[in-house]
Order: sequence, then C-alpha cells, then structure tokens
Amino acid sequence: MTTNLIGTARTRVDGPQKVTGGARYAADFNQPGQAYAAIVSSTIGLGTVTDIDSTSAEKMPGVIAVISHRNAERLPYLPHRAIIDPASGDRLHVLQDDKVRFYGQPVAVVVADSIDHAERAAAELHISYEAQQPLTDPTDRRVERIIPEAGSVDRSRGDANKAVAEAPVVIDETYNIARENHNPMEPHATVASWNGDRVTLWSKSQYLVNEQAEIAAVFGLPLENVEVICPFIGGAFGTSLRTWPHVTLAALAARQIRRPVKLVLTRKQMFFTTGHRPRTFQRVALGATSEGRLTAVIHEGTGETSRYEQFTEALTSVTDYLYSCPNVQTGYRLAQLDTSTPNHMRGPGEASGIFALESAIDELSYKLGIDPIELRRRNEPDIDEGENKPFSSRSLIQCYDLGAERFGWKLRTAQPRSMRDGRLLIGMGTASATYPAFHAPANARVRLLADGTAEVEAAASDMGPGTYTSMSQVAAEFLGLPLERIRFKLGRSDYPQTPSHGGSWTMASVGSAIRAACLEVQAEATRLATTSANLPVSGTSIEDFEWREGTLRRRGEASLGISYQDIVVANRGPIEASGSAQRDPSVAERYSMHSFGAVFAEVAIDPDVGTITVRRIVGAYGIGRVVNPLLARSQCTGGMIGGMGMALMEQTALDPRDGRPVNAHMADYLMPVNLDIPTLEAHFVEEVDPHVNPLGVKGLGEIALVGTAPAIANAIFHATGKRVRTLPIRIEDMLAA
Repeated sequence: MTTNLIGTARTRVDGPQKVTGGARYAADFNQPGQAYAAIVSSTIGLGTVTDIDSTSAEKMPGVIAVISHRNAERLPYLPHRAIIDPASGDRLHVLQDDKVRFYGQPVAVVVADSIDHAERAAAELHISYEAQQPLTDPTDRRVERIIPEAGSVDRSRGDANKAVAEAPVVIDETYNIARENHNPMEPHATVASWNGDRVTLWSKSQYLVNEQAEIAAVFGLPLENVEVICPFIGGAFGTSLRTWPHVTLAALAARQIRRPVKLVLTRKQMFFTTGHRPRTFQRVALGATSEGRLTAVIHEGTGETSRYEQFTEALTSVTDYLYSCPNVQTGYRLAQLDTSTPNHMRGPGEASGIFALESAIDELSYKLGIDPIELRRRNEPDIDEGENKPFSSRSLIQCYDLGAERFGWKLRTAQPRSMRDGRLLIGMGTASATYPAFHAPANARVRLLADGTAEVEAAASDMGPGTYTSMSQVAAEFLGLPLERIRFKLGRSDYPQTPSHGGSWTMASVGSAIRAACLEVQAEATRLATTSANLPVSGTSIEDFEWREGTLRRRGEASLGISYQDIVVANRGPIEASGSAQRDPSVAERYSMHSFGAVFAEVAIDPDVGTITVRRIVGAYGIGRVVNPLLARSQCTGGMIGGMGMALMEQTALDPRDGRPVNAHMADYLMPVNLDIPTLEAHFVEEVDPHVNPLGVKGLGEIALVGTAPAIANAIFHATGKRVRTLPIRIEDMLAA
C-alpha cells in the first residue's frame, strides 16, 4: 500500500465516456419493440375524477393503450420491505382510485408506438373533475400545523424564553425561504421490461436498492424479481432519492401491454411530481451579553408537507451544537398542504435552517459592534452542548482563519454602505457551514482477474461528483495497484448493497466497504498463495507475508514478490471477496461527528437599479481526509453555485387557486448560468479524524451549499444596510424603501 493515491488530484476515469457519448443514462437504454408512455397530469389541485373520455384518443395513430384508474391493474402496495423512503405516511397509490390530491398528479398514462403519438393522444384525452379548493399557501390561517410523527423535533436546555427576556441585547426576527425545485439537467426517466414475473428497470435513481424494494412492494414481488440499473445520472441533488410514481407507471404500462415501455418526464412534470425543497418559515431569537456571549437561542421552524405524507428535514438541528449557549430551545412543525410531497434537496434542512441562524448571528454582530468572525470565536463551544459529548473533530475556527486570510477579510470596513467601487456598493459577508458526518452500513465486492486488473462492485450511484474516480482511488490505494488497473462498477441493484447516493455519506460508507473488501481479497489471495502447489511460497505461514505495492512479499524482504496475477493464474480463476463497513455504535455514542466550514462572499450592488452581482465566494472546510482534491473543489464550487441560486434566484411560485406551479419552465424559474458565476475558491483545513470511519473522511456534497446563502445575504446587508430576511433576495428588495 505505497501508491498514495488517496489525497491526490486525479481526473475522472469516466470522463472519456461522458465526452464521447459513451455514458448511458436511463433514457438511453432502448429495448427491442419498446413503446412510449406519456403521463396525463391532473389540472385541478384537489377533488375527484368524474369522467375520462378516451374514445378519440384511443383511435389516434399509434396508440396502444390508455390506462387510468378505471382499467389499471390493482396493485397491492405492500409496506416497504427494506429501506424507508424519506417521508412517512401512505405514499401515493398511482391510478388506484379517482381521488386527486395535488395539481399535476398522474391521472392517466397513454402508451403508443412513438413519443410523438403518445403525447398527441395524451393531449386529446378529455377528463372531467369535481374540483375542491386546495390549501396551497402555508401562510393561510386554515392550514393545520402539526407535530411531525418522525423523531424528536422539540429540544431544549436551560430556560431560553426567560433568558431572552432578561438578556441585555436581543435579536428576535423571522426568516422565510421560498419553495425550490431541483431541476437537474437529466429529466427523470424509466425504461421498464418484464420477463414473466421479473421486471428490469433502467431508471434514474440515487438509491437503487431502495427503488428495487419499493417496486417489489408496490407489485407484491419477491425482491430478487426486480432489477434496477443506473450507471450514470445527469444531476439529481436529491430529487432521485425516492421512487416517484412515474417508475410505477412505466412498470404498470409495460406489464399491461406486454412489451417494454419508456417513460420520460417533461420538465414541467418535474415541478410537481418529483419533490422540491419545502417552503419554510423560521423564528430565531438570540439573547446576548454586551460582550457578545450568547445567553439564549430560540429557533422555531415550520416546513410545508403534503397532506397524504409527512416530509421532515433537519431544519433546526444545527442550532443545538453550532455555538456555546446555556439556554437553547428548538421546535419544528409541519404545515399540511394539498401539494405533492417535498423531498430532500442538496443541503436538506441544514441549508434552510442555517440561513436563519447565521443571519441572526450577523444581525447580532452589528447590534453589538463586534466583528462577525470575532462574535463566532467568542461563542465557540468546547463540546457538543446539545448531546453533551466531545466532537470527533471540529475545525470551525481554523476554517474562519483560513477563509478570512484567502478572502482578504481584513480589508473590510465594518460600517454598512462604507465600501464602494466607483458608484457600486460593495459588501462582504460570512457565515458558518456544517453538516453531519453520516455513515451507513455498506457492502462491496472485489474480484482479482488474470489480466492483472481488479473489478470492484457496489450498488452505488454517481450523479456527477466523481464516484467512479474516488472509489477507484480507494481500491487502488489498498490493493497497491495503479489506478488504470481498477475497474469500478456501480449502478446495479444486484451488486452488493449500499446506502443512497445522498446525505454526503457515499465515500464514508461505500469507500470504507471497498477498503474492507480489498483487505479481504488480499487475505484470500495470501491464503491461496501459501496453499498452492504451483507457487514457491506454498506451505509457508500466512503471518510471514505482507502486501506491498500490489505484490505479496516476505516481511522485511525487498524481493520482487508474487503479484495478484501470479496467484490468480495459479488458482486457475478469479479471486473474489466481499467486505462491509458500518460505524461502531459505541463510537457514535461517544462522539458528535460533523463537518464544518466558513463561507465568505463579496457582492456589488448598483444603488440606482438594485442589481445584485456576486463577485467572489471563498469557502474553507474541515472535512477530514480529502480523497481527491480536484473532485472535492468541484463539489464545493458546485455547492456554492447552488447556494447562489437559493440566495438570489430560485423560487417556485404556485397559483393559489389550484397549486399549479406557474413558472414550471426554465424561462421563469431562475437559476445561475455561466455569466452569473463569479470567482469561486475552496480550501481545506488539514484535519485528522480517526473516529468517523476507517478512511477518516467526512461528507462534502452538502456543506458547500449550506453556508453560501447566508454569506451572500449578510454581504448584501453590509453593502446596503438593508436586512432582507426572505429568500430569494431580488432587485425589488433592494429598491424597496
């Protein structure tokens, strides 16, 4: 193990496939004789389907079937057998009754010999409804706010209300964040093909084994009768973490017409059927001494959810541990609406919650006249005070030190509206970032081949962060092989099971499993070498040998040793072993495990027309061991861009009459484009954490987005003196009195 590949910048091993068109995404897996499906979406937000007139649609060219609740197969929808979807409640039973629960709900699917014929017939379908007025605005007084069923959501220590009332300095404000949609480049797609009672799904999924389990439960099949394949994902950001109704519809249609079916969602359909970041409302109250010591924190939040399911996220979890404070109270409620169910969106919960908390901390710094970084330094905790246990590692202050140096924070003048570039107002803001260092049980398999290469398999996904490359680096490191001799395979549910490709735990979980599998296959190769009559080390004790640079050598000797290839040839077949990894529960009980970061933003604002330009963002992160700095920086800059969208652009607007997303297209749903992207820098604090997992890595996918929006919002206040507490911040906010 002297290759030292972990920690080196390597270009993507799957890059050539992507740039030459060799990478195949879900919709690329066309099957012989396949048909095409188009979903017909409800045009009301709540009510009942009273009639479906399919006469003319069924007579149109190429139409094979029109499927609705009137003729669809009755599906068992058994309880989920394996892995729980990220929502609690009774998931939507698609085409199983006449009820409409939200605008855009699938009420029929048209299957034809081409997508053009399917879409034309779908437009011709005449559906009548008995409509009711849906509740789609969480500010409506009729909306019921409930305590979530999942987990403990209210926490407290000390007496926060009393401490706020008695504090010399108080901030007590509300912060709102708009509903957002994921909008990845690749739309959701599924190709379904049955062979008897077995179904294969080529489907866009960040969670293959979950999709396998969900479809098995929906159709009442044994788990082994469902196979899910997804070697590449064209962006997802959480939208493919659960199995949405279109996957069921593709499988249902394919079984009903007895031929493969391809179903690809339109961009518009993705605005109401595949989840979204929920709209949230938060109150943060801070009490502090005149010296800037926090005496109280109250953080209360409400997020939207559908009426038929409960979606929860970690909206207030950060508040418990980010700063030292003796009196803390957090609460979380759900507003039940007649809309589709929200879903995890990059930085789920933490990204929204930390906007409110870090905005309030910034407000407190100005009220006290204390530098924002110094205020955070004065409230740096020694332990996780919410859990009353030490951090496995915590580098927040080091992140602020590094980030401030690289950003040039010392050039900032404290007074709002005090910095200009010509006629433009310049603002500098900062915010903390944090995300849990999650870990989940994972499995992997390694196979040594006669050509001197190694195959590594795991049922993971890759939506773009470079999973193929980073996992290959881990395998190459522990096998002692060159990177080009590793073939990492993912994207099949029949590979060893792994957790979802989300939650910033893929490297921690799957990478640790690959490490374990590499050590296991080395042990098996050693055993075979010492028992093979065809090798010179036969009959020697296993303990006399060690693996170095991909060869088996006697301990302490510099001989060339025996290669994997030699042992495989002597074995007359591949050598295979599996490995698994899971966190020791006792370690998790002893330590609080999180990544930390500090984000800095500079904005320029035209005082006459209110345009906001982000000039640069600098982030410094403590994420444990960095496997590939090139990929890590790419992840961070991508997260920063997502945070820019959250801060300044992204908002899904609903028509209050029916819950229709009125900007369900790329013209009116604003996101950062190339011309919006400023100078972005990501730096990493050297951090060793032996507790989080065998690789010492922490999550990275989420944390760069988490702190970006509040850093930008705080920079806007510094530039203008206007505190905007609602995201996104738009030109009209700058022009308001």
